Amino acid sequence: MVDTDFDAHERSRWAGRAEAYARSFGRLCAYPAEALLDAAGVRAGRRVIDVGTGPGTVAALALGRGAEVVAVDAEPSMLDAARRNAPGADVRAAALPDLPVPTGGFDAAVANFVLNHVGDPAAGVAELRRVVRPGGRVAVTVWPVPHPPLQGLWGTALAAAGVATPADLPRLPPERDFPRTEAGFAGLLAAAGLADVRCVTLTWAHRADPEDWWAGPAAGISAIGLVLQRQPPAVRERVRREYDRLAAPYRQPDGSLALPTAALLASARVG
Repeated sequence: MVDTDFDAHERSRWAGRAEAYARSFGRLCAYPAEALLDAAGVRAGRRVIDVGTGPGTVAALALGRGAEVVAVDAEPSMLDAARRNAPGADVRAAALPDLPVPTGGFDAAVANFVLNHVGDPAAGVAELRRVVRPGGRVAVTVWPVPHPPLQGLWGTALAAAGVATPADLPRLPPERDFPRTEAGFAGLLAAAGLADVRCVTLTWAHRADPEDWWAGPAAGISAIGLVLQRQPPAVRERVRREYDRLAAPYRQPDGSLALPTAALLASARVG
């Protein structure tokens, strides 16, 4: 059974925020896209579904490889962006774990940082498996836990400013969650009946303008954005000061930030 409270909360964090996402988290999430497509075996002539396409970054790259692409997302502003950024893709409104497409209709399914926004990750993986033909491939990414410095920056800044994480934020129940480690992520795919499961950790330093990186949570994106929006102006200013202080060691000579980060990339074959 899908955790509708969790799903509704996650979708509310992205509603109407495609532009803010592109300014802040979009470039970060784009980094693993080529590796994701490689892991899914995406090339010319392959039929691919990009689930949770966001602004269409992965879909556009798949089109560039000569693939036939269906791109789906639950958020209308993201769908508008995907139609602009990935002309030639069949862009549709849909979300895990219910994709209105035929069983076995694709050579590959990819989901870039999507399962972390799904109330039942196991059901999400099972749906990705369903839509891919036998012998086809599934490739997915999530953020690891413990968090790398980039992702940990927000929580550290909130704590330093004296802001506690609200108890009412929706969370996955333990029986639906999985360890955000290579073994835990691989286990999620294996439990769905996928074969030849492989999970690797990608590491890089994300370069961003400090104002752009602050803009995402300031616009209400993600759980951190919700916490920030709930604070009175004086507290938000205190969080911003802590953010600037904690980000200072990562500042480059040109004023940009180079924040160490990582992602888990798991892939498998449909038996």
